[in-house]
Amino acid sequence: MTQDLASLARERGVRYFMISYTDLFGYQRAKLVPTQAIADMQKDGAGFAGFATWLDLTPAHPDLFAMPDPSSFIQLPWKRDVAWVAADLVMEEKPVAQAPRVVLKKVMSDAAKEGLFVKTGVECEFFLTKPCGSMISDDADRATKSCYDQQALMRRYDVIAEICDAMLELGWGPYQNDHEDANGQFEMNWNFDDSLITADRHAFFKFMAKSIAEKHGLRATFMPKPFMGLTGTGCHAHISVWDQAGKVNMFYDPTEELGLSSQGYNFLGGIMRHAESLSAITNPTVNSYKRINAPRTVSGATWAPNTVTWTGNNRTHMVRVPGKGRFELRLPDGAANPYLLQAVIIAAGLNGIHKNADPGKRLDIDMYQLGHTVKDAPRLPLNLLDALRNFEKDVELKQMLGEEFASAYIKLKTTEWNAYTSHLTEWERENTLDI
Repeated sequence: MTQDLASLARERGVRYFMISYTDLFGYQRAKLVPTQAIADMQKDGAGFAGFATWLDLTPAHPDLFAMPDPSSFIQLPWKRDVAWVAADLVMEEKPVAQAPRVVLKKVMSDAAKEGLFVKTGVECEFFLTKPCGSMISDDADRATKSCYDQQALMRRYDVIAEICDAMLELGWGPYQNDHEDANGQFEMNWNFDDSLITADRHAFFKFMAKSIAEKHGLRATFMPKPFMGLTGTGCHAHISVWDQAGKVNMFYDPTEELGLSSQGYNFLGGIMRHAESLSAITNPTVNSYKRINAPRTVSGATWAPNTVTWTGNNRTHMVRVPGKGRFELRLPDGAANPYLLQAVIIAAGLNGIHKNADPGKRLDIDMYQLGHTVKDAPRLPLNLLDALRNFEKDVELKQMLGEEFASAYIKLKTTEWNAYTSHLTEWERENTLDI
């Protein structure tokens, strides 16, 4: 039975609801609705003009309605009279097929029809900067190898602890927080779960981290490569597939060396098979490819893949198998849309199962040192345009995600690329003004 948001508000002392959806570019859009009106909103949805956000709609389209999902209810730990609810988009009483949360629910339904229940976790990295965004927030954070820096972590204790306390209160099961490889960079981890729950929490986490950072006079950014000499911001995803009851890990085979079942290898094979095209979604911005194709950073390593390879417990590859019954996709970055990230992983993996896809040869080399010796491994795209062209040619992946979504995404992202290329950069002035 659908939970009554008005009753929940009375129980929890909630005065306002943020009815929120995530558009194709990953921006979160919301309306602030008083509790007195939430019953009508739960029945009819909150109205939006779709063209005003990053969706492939025009001003002539009918109203877009965001239908709040009560199961996603989160009371803001830092502002308890407000609750956040994720919403599914409908137009003329039909789901909007291009909407990211709708896309994820579609591929989850496809997996469920085959008796599969995908569980995922994400490792959210972000920078804490000064409000301008062009400088890290801590002037003393200057170590060459700053990963796990104890002093730098504790200098930002107030921000990190408040975010972690919020996750503890919400029951997410956070289990570790650390200073990451770049100066000013942090990572926070919480328990894995059903892929829709993970996506909703991922979306909320970004909102929460930004809000709490602002409260402390700082800025949290998930931009993939905000500082060229420093390690970029990843969003590694851990994936396992379970039976429909969510009790039996279908990826787990205790007799196999890495603990992966044949179905797990087929799912991984799908990721490998579609890597060059799914990167358009896991790495969705112009800036994303400055992380993937970066030269060595001041710390000595980029910690980002640029080649389609997989391995055991070795962080220099696109995919690693760090433990039995799961694998880690190290390709996604901080700009990844929380819903589309989960959707494209499931879509590629399901296709791999359908095709009995072979992930190819396992490589146990250090890719940062010996990657140039691997002759037959495909390179990841050099830029967003290449990724979009790969995605456009990937008929199977587009079908799995939905043609309406794929068409809208390619159209809008190509427009974004064109806008970028029309921009005159300072590099061009410095290097070609005197030609």
